Amino acid sequence: MITIWHNPRCSKSRQTLALIEGKGAVTIRKYLEDAPSEAEIREVLSLLTIPAIALMRTSEAEFKDRGLSKDSNEDTLIAAMVAVPKLIERPVVIANGKARIGRPPEIVLDIL
Repeated sequence: MITIWHNPRCSKSRQTLALIEGKGAVTIRKYLEDAPSEAEIREVLSLLTIPAIALMRTSEAEFKDRGLSKDSNEDTLIAAMVAVPKLIERPVVIANGKARIGRPPEIVLDIL
């Protein structure tokens, strides 16, 4: 099973989805409408083996509006992603007990 946290308005997300279609059953999660929970974000961070800041869209206005910085602690950053899923970098692909951020889209192919 392949899961993609997808934003249809994002070109990288659309490109990544096109790459993974046909590689197995794909569950498309429109994460802006169906926001991941704190536990799901923590699990993805663990699979990605990255800190929370690396999963965040730091250039979004909401990042600054919430008083966040690259020095904010993990719990604060994760709570912000739960509250404002727009802050989550996209797309995220989860498959075979691993995860990748599809930037560039081709990077996800190694976990399929």
